[in-house]
Amino acid sequence: MAASLGLRLKAATSTLRSGAAATLLPRTCSWETAKGRRGFCSEAEKDVPTSGIGRPLAKILKELNKKVPDSAIKTRVEDGFSMKYIPWHTVNRIMNLHAPEWSGEVRSVTYSPDGNTVTVAYRVTLYGTDAEIYRESTGTTSVNDKGYGDPVQKAEAMAFRRACARLGLGLHLYHEDAL
Repeated sequence: MAASLGLRLKAATSTLRSGAAATLLPRTCSWETAKGRRGFCSEAEKDVPTSGIGRPLAKILKELNKKVPDSAIKTRVEDGFSMKYIPWHTVNRIMNLHAPEWSGEVRSVTYSPDGNTVTVAYRVTLYGTDAEIYRESTGTTSVNDKGYGDPVQKAEAMAFRRACARLGLGLHLYHEDAL
């Protein structure tokens, strides 16, 4: 779905760059709300994001490397360890806001020889006016995990978040304790 959305936005962007559709796209919201609070868009502001359309890759990466607001970070406990993470749907929303011309794709789904785990490889591509860049990562989960969702879905979400972290999104969570 993200890949097809990326293609549609890419097509809309070429029209936008020519100037013909500039007035058709609504305004976007930013990390700062109208009341000065950090957060996501209000219901009225959830229109097509245009802040990243037609921008150089360096500016898009600079936005993605900003610290994610604490309100977007969740915590879960696995095997007695507490870990912070950003849900995949929140990562998707941030990507749409700051890099609307991104695309993502599952590169492979591989089951272990014993059938106990599944690994998904995922690629995220950013498109700037001057270049495009991609990062890939993997996610692995047990097929016997009784939590919400099927194993492939969980591994894909994990790989997607990790690929986005390789572009800088939420990267601060990985080294937060070392600071």
